[in-house]
Amino acid sequence: MMEFFSALWEHPFLQHALIGGLLASIGCGIIGSYVVVKRIGFLAGGISHSVLGGMGVAFFFGLSPLGGALTAAVASALLIGWVRLTWREQEDTLIGALWAVGMAIGILFISKTPGYSVSLMSYLFGNILMVNLADIWMMAGIDLIILLTVSLCYQQFLAVSFDEEFARLRGVPVTFFYLLLLCMVAVTVVLLIQVVGLILVIALLTLQAAIAAHHVRSLGKMMLLATLLGALFTVLGLIISYAPDLPAGATIILVAGVSYLISLLFSTARKRRELRQQLVKAVQ
Repeated sequence: MMEFFSALWEHPFLQHALIGGLLASIGCGIIGSYVVVKRIGFLAGGISHSVLGGMGVAFFFGLSPLGGALTAAVASALLIGWVRLTWREQEDTLIGALWAVGMAIGILFISKTPGYSVSLMSYLFGNILMVNLADIWMMAGIDLIILLTVSLCYQQFLAVSFDEEFARLRGVPVTFFYLLLLCMVAVTVVLLIQVVGLILVIALLTLQAAIAAHHVRSLGKMMLLATLLGALFTVLGLIISYAPDLPAGATIILVAGVSYLISLLFSTARKRRELRQQLVKAVQ
């Protein structure tokens, strides 16, 4: 551990990685809570994997891959939201098709890009150690957009997440806020690409929020706890991966996954204990 902190003081790339991971934790904690509560992990998966198509097209034409990722993510979010609202019976099949087509488009354009660079593949698996100052500013900007949007629309997102029918009766434009929420998911996916890549993005987007859901009931507290857990997992993942030179993004996910299993065991045991206490009281 001391070796990592000594290197952190000396090497800017480790400092950038740590800052990038902490910034990603903010977006994950906030939007991941909505994903868990709304149970839209599959939709988020469709959005994340279709991003590769936008990145491949952008890379082919010499544009910013992250710019292409953001464009593809928002477009996919709107398309997937429209599919869910219009063809609910065939939702899984259509979203799975969009998922596969998006990745296929990306692979085709990548394969035809002159002077193809393998660095693009890091977006699939992530490389938090390659985060630079420009990425940090972009991630900070995305976090600011997420914070402002959620602050302004908190009550509407809350209503849409828990009870769409009640929200409609109260006059909330459910379709608009549902699509806006998916767009926020899309923006968060782009935020996470540099940290863990497209393959692992859903894990980081949901694991800490799922852990937080075991221990708190308020959505606001869930967001705060999920953000703190994301920051903790980032720091621990970087520390564990540094000395043996392991992939940092995958290590962060492994730490989060193990923590989720431990939290699930404790949560299950607590619920069983509370149930037994309630039964004893009922008998008495």
